[in-house]
Amino acid sequence: MTLESTIKDMAKAAREAAKKLVRVSTGQKNAALLSIAAGLEEEAAFIKAENQKDLARAEEMGLSSAMLDRLAIEDTTITSMVNGLRDVEALKDPVATMGPTWIRPNGLQIARMRIPLGVIGIIYESRPNVTADAADLCLKSGNATILRGGSEAIHSNKAIAACIKTGLEEAGLPAEAVQVVETTDRAAVGELLRLKESVDVIIPRGGKSLIERITNE
Repeated sequence: MTLESTIKDMAKAAREAAKKLVRVSTGQKNAALLSIAAGLEEEAAFIKAENQKDLARAEEMGLSSAMLDRLAIEDTTITSMVNGLRDVEALKDPVATMGPTWIRPNGLQIARMRIPLGVIGIIYESRPNVTADAADLCLKSGNATILRGGSEAIHSNKAIAACIKTGLEEAGLPAEAVQVVETTDRAAVGELLRLKESVDVIIPRGGKSLIERITNE
């Protein structure tokens, strides 16, 4: 299977998951968030062990101490991800809530209703905790997401993604609602950016070079 077909299949699965998330209750979404949080706590040792693989490779590559600090997963990092999930679970469900309303001169009343965007692609660097942080916000707002973290954090991101998948399935939600691109090939970013029919929004989170690439492509 080619990289192009792999990314396309992920986007197709995310689109189908997004259609299902529209009909999911707040209770199911909250249950998934709490299940993911519990999974991160249970798998903390495994996540940190996988993170050590990333740190070892990063040191071999000569990454700066600042980059290593951002890459490292400590007990406090796990706690922060878990607390973040529980904080989002406690938030009011934004889906189908009404925004500002106003009346036109002809008497027509207009109101804004908040709805999911659909499929969100998020491209980020270094910090593996972003995998959990991005997933919980997208899930709570009823959006499917495809996450592409930096190659330096591939083992950490895959370990966190495994907990997310389990939590989704335990809550009866499609596992494809949150997917992590499991390749370090930089071409995966380009493939994701080209899927305008399947991916509704791309959000870059990182340095100047990443932002410029996303903007240019």
